[in-house]
Amino acid sequence: MNKDARKPQRKRGGFNFYWFYGIVAGGLILFSIFSNSGSGARKMSYDEFLDRVLPSGDVKRIEILKEDAKAKVFLKKEALSKESYSGARKSDNIFSTGLGTGPQYVINYGDLGKFQEDIAAIKSDKRLAFSYDFVGNSGMSVIWEALGWLSFPAIFFIVWLFILRRMSKGGAGPAGQIFNIGRSRAKLFDENDNVRVTFKDIAGLEGAKQEVEEIVEFLKHPDRYTRLGGKIPKGALLVGLPGTGKTLLAKAVAGEAKVPFFSLSGSDFVEMFVGVGASRVRDLFKQAKEKAPSIVFIDEIDAIGRARGKSHITGANDERENTLNQLLTEMDGFGTDTNVIVMAATNRADVLDSALMRAGRFDRRIYVDLPDLKEREQIFDVHLKPLKVAAGLDVGFLARQTPGFSGADIANVCNEAALIAARKDKKRVDKQAFLDAVDRIIGGLEKKNKIIKPQEKRRIAFHEAGHATVSWLLEHAAPLVKVTIVPRGQSLGAAWYLPEERQITTTEQMLDEICAALGGRAAEKVVFDNISTGALSDLEKVTKQSQAMVTIFGLNEKVGNLSYYDSSGQSDYTFSKPYSEETAKLIDAEIKKIVETQYRRAIEILTENRDKLTELADQLLEREVIFKEDLVQLFGERKKDEEPVAEAVSNKDDIRA
Repeated sequence: MNKDARKPQRKRGGFNFYWFYGIVAGGLILFSIFSNSGSGARKMSYDEFLDRVLPSGDVKRIEILKEDAKAKVFLKKEALSKESYSGARKSDNIFSTGLGTGPQYVINYGDLGKFQEDIAAIKSDKRLAFSYDFVGNSGMSVIWEALGWLSFPAIFFIVWLFILRRMSKGGAGPAGQIFNIGRSRAKLFDENDNVRVTFKDIAGLEGAKQEVEEIVEFLKHPDRYTRLGGKIPKGALLVGLPGTGKTLLAKAVAGEAKVPFFSLSGSDFVEMFVGVGASRVRDLFKQAKEKAPSIVFIDEIDAIGRARGKSHITGANDERENTLNQLLTEMDGFGTDTNVIVMAATNRADVLDSALMRAGRFDRRIYVDLPDLKEREQIFDVHLKPLKVAAGLDVGFLARQTPGFSGADIANVCNEAALIAARKDKKRVDKQAFLDAVDRIIGGLEKKNKIIKPQEKRRIAFHEAGHATVSWLLEHAAPLVKVTIVPRGQSLGAAWYLPEERQITTTEQMLDEICAALGGRAAEKVVFDNISTGALSDLEKVTKQSQAMVTIFGLNEKVGNLSYYDSSGQSDYTFSKPYSEETAKLIDAEIKKIVETQYRRAIEILTENRDKLTELADQLLEREVIFKEDLVQLFGERKKDEEPVAEAVSNKDDIRA
């Protein structure tokens, strides 16, 4: 049982057995401190005692043990500081506080009668003041002496027993980890845990949420699905980009299922010791079977589920493969009547082993996509609840400004907007705060104090004006929303566009996007008759797009309807290209042709509209920021100025220093 489940037991005040260990250890320590046994006293000869010690007057008391024919000699306190007694025992134990001072010497006297006569004669002759008497049974003395010797070993044994019990029960710290290294690290959530996330708290993701809800229904009402001969799925894999809500869906399952829910990460199986990962997998499924019906959730399963046999390196890779083999065995080992369902999440399904993905292990693959316009509105509604927003805030407008944003990104936008509003001492989070938050997340923090030379600033203005001009005049390019020459992050300037949310892209649309991306460098060539290094991000973008057109999407006539991309991630072409050298040369030539053709096209467009380009750049130099309305006033309405499905601040272009 996990820590939270044990908390109510501690509140009831049940007896803790470790208190017994503490009491016994404390008693032994106190006994060792205050015991007055003679153990450890120095032995002295009978003659030396009578000739040197007793006549000196340093003896305080003598205890006579008749049965053992021994005598304990106690010296006076001031005598202990003398050099002649430097070898005498000073204290009974290392914890002595003066209350438990023991005898300094032990002597064997032989004949008791003669010993009494000798000490009586010396006492009378020297007129000494010391006492001597007979102590109790020597058998008891031996027992007390033995207990004194055994006190420290007993304390050591109790402490060692305490450590062993802690380790055997999974105690914290390195010692507990050594003895429990093969045990599962999964956190158990059941009906006793207060998991507050439910399906009502998840906005959007309707398709994925419906499939996950059905998994919960499998466990709650299995007869409904099995009475017709169907079998409950053994596993469900959540696949999606980071931040889309895969782990959130799993939390909702834990909150809704009302059955034991085991949650852990794929990295929890990884350890430097051989065989640990497989042992943890066995222990995890053993616990799940004992508590069936139950759910096992493995987050980031790609940590152990990578395809096998892709590397010749031994060692850690072999251990990971052993862990994966054990996972495959466990998932295919339990029957369908055990009601144990395995859920997993990853954003790298292409690298998972094909044996892990087959039916019978992960029967269902649930894709968690980026939210569309309607789903983004729902997500904004969830994250705006704890904020004090301004009256009349249009949630639909915010959703249109954030295409391509995941649920985590939208949560970040809302939080950043609240911080910006607080920084400006506003009482409510208004529309402008959200726009500033989107700009902050996409472009980075403004750096208005960054020193830029006037000639560099002019080149940046023409660069950004070139992007704005070409994108506005091209039919299929995404229209501009805002252009700024205020530095943000690593960018010296940036432009934001209004991309249309679409599922497929035509050749003409991709070519127009490449041309618009090259508009900045083309403007530098038209105005200054030279180019700079500021178009780095533009060149990276157009190179990747043109490569995709030729090698992935088959949009080039000379290369043909071929794709050299393996979307499954199971390609065997590890050390060789899937095409010949002649084809490689053709691909390089066609990629270069696409880029250069669109570059010349951008130069032609800007040459024909140089006066408007210059006017737009001058406005940028004067105001530093221009908006869509300024372009409408300067260029007129676009050829295709339909309202996009989702307006957005996205696809940032920047000039790198």
